[in-house]
Amino acid sequence: MENRLERIKKQLHAQSYKLTPQREATVLVLLEHEEDHLSAEDVYLLVKEKAPEIGLATVYRTLELLTELKVVDKINFGDGVSRFDLRQEGANHFHHHLVCIECGAVDEIQEDLLGDVEAIVERDFTFKIKDHRLTFHGVCYRCQDHSVTSESNSDERLTEKV
Repeated sequence: MENRLERIKKQLHAQSYKLTPQREATVLVLLEHEEDHLSAEDVYLLVKEKAPEIGLATVYRTLELLTELKVVDKINFGDGVSRFDLRQEGANHFHHHLVCIECGAVDEIQEDLLGDVEAIVERDFTFKIKDHRLTFHGVCYRCQDHSVTSESNSDERLTEKV
């Protein structure tokens, strides 16, 4: 994590920004919760635990700056809440997400599945793609397993009554 923090610090310096203590606290929270898809409010509450003097506006400004510098990606899964996701180092594109419509779980796909699609769009529509986002909405394996377990338990109860 220290190496990643140092690389983010260099990324900010390259754009003439400093990694202030407030920005560092925000980045540390994002690094510690990399898999969690945190909202700005979530980040703020976790940052407050590390640095109680930091205000919500500072966290918002820091997240917007990190988004602008492509350190994080701002994402919305259709629920009206913006979330922040650290961009994978060396990634050419934003990673993809699987959003469960039953439990709200968000899983990630790190592979870039759209290379061929991008080539077709650029060729056929004369459109220079800079990035893309792909979110699938469906039912996750956990809910599917739960549904199968619930159905078999229900079937067992019906059989017992007959």
